[in-house]
Amino acid sequence: MSKIINPIRIINSAAPIRICDNGGWTDTWFAKYGKIFNIGVYPYAEVQIEIFDRADREDRIILHAENFGERYVVHPENVDWDRHPLLEAAIERMGVPENLAVQITIFSEAPAGGSTGTSAAVTVALIGALDQLTPGRLTPHEIAYVAQSVETDMLKQQCGIQDQLCSAYGGINYIDMFDYPKASVSQIHIPNTTWWELERRLVLIYLGKSHSSSNVHERVIHELEDGGPDNPKLEVLRTAAEQSRDAIFASDFHTLGQTMTQNTEAQRNLNPYLIGQDAQRIIDIAKSHHAMGWKVNGAGGDGGSLTLLCGENASEKRALIRDIESDNPLFQNIPIYLSRFGLRIWEQ
Repeated sequence: MSKIINPIRIINSAAPIRICDNGGWTDTWFAKYGKIFNIGVYPYAEVQIEIFDRADREDRIILHAENFGERYVVHPENVDWDRHPLLEAAIERMGVPENLAVQITIFSEAPAGGSTGTSAAVTVALIGALDQLTPGRLTPHEIAYVAQSVETDMLKQQCGIQDQLCSAYGGINYIDMFDYPKASVSQIHIPNTTWWELERRLVLIYLGKSHSSSNVHERVIHELEDGGPDNPKLEVLRTAAEQSRDAIFASDFHTLGQTMTQNTEAQRNLNPYLIGQDAQRIIDIAKSHHAMGWKVNGAGGDGGSLTLLCGENASEKRALIRDIESDNPLFQNIPIYLSRFGLRIWEQ
C-alpha cells in the first residue's frame, strides 16, 4: 500500500465572473481607448493548489480540470499546450519552484463559453494562487494584466482587458481604458438598498451552448480596425458605459435598463449576427414580461448568455424565468449574486 502524503500547504483562490458589460468592444487594441461598465457576480471560478515537497511526488505539476473530468501531468515548458492551453500557459508564465510539487484543481459552476468572462475569472484565480508560491506579491490590478497577457501575448488570441479587471476587483465597475491595455478602475459604491434591489432584479440566462462566432467577430474587428478608435460605432458603446455608471449612482433602474438595451442594439449595428436567434427569442420573452432592459453578454454571437433587468414586481421575474426555461430546454437560468469582492486568496 502506497503511503499517503499530505500537502504541506494548501492555497485557495476565487474570482467572480462578469455580466452586463456595457461598453464592451471598446477595451480592445483596435479601440485604443475605451469605457466599460460591468458587474462582478457569483458563481465564482475556484482554484485550489495542494503543495508538496518535490521529493515526495513523482510528478511535479498535476492539473485537475474538474469541470471536464480531466486530471493529468502538465509539462508547461514544452509549449505544446493542447489540452487546456489557457491553464497550461498561465502555469508556464507564473512558474512553479523546482523544489515543490503541486496539484492544481480548477472548478467553476459558470458554464464555459457563456460570454461571462469565465475563462478570465479562471485565469485570474489561477495566477493569483500561483503568485503565492514565490516571494513578492502582485496586486489584483497586476494580476489582471498578467492574465490578459497570457491570452494575447502567449496564445495570440483576441482579448480585451475588462473581463480580467472585473474578476480582479469584483463589485460594480466603471473602467476607463486610457491607452490599451492600461486602464483605471473606479468601483461604484452604492447604498445597500440599491445593491439589494439590483441583485433582485438581475437575471442571467445561459442559451445552452457556447458562443461560436469567430468568423463574425473577425469581420467586426476588421471593420472597427479600419474605422479607427474614433469610429462612431465605438463611441455609442463608450457612451452606454458612462450612462450606466450615472444611472446606478442615481439608483435609476429605468435608465440602466435603457442603456443595456441600447448597448445590445449597438452590438447589432456592428453586425446583425452578433445578436443570435436564441438571444432574440429571450429578448422577445423579456419584453412580454415588461423587463426594463437586456444585454447580450460579451461580444455577442451564437450561444452565450444574456443579462436581463426586471421590473419591480418580483413574481413577474419568476414568471419570466419559467417562461424562458419552458420555451427551450437548452435555456437555463443561472442564479447569481453580486460579488462585493474580487479576487480572494487564502491558505487553510
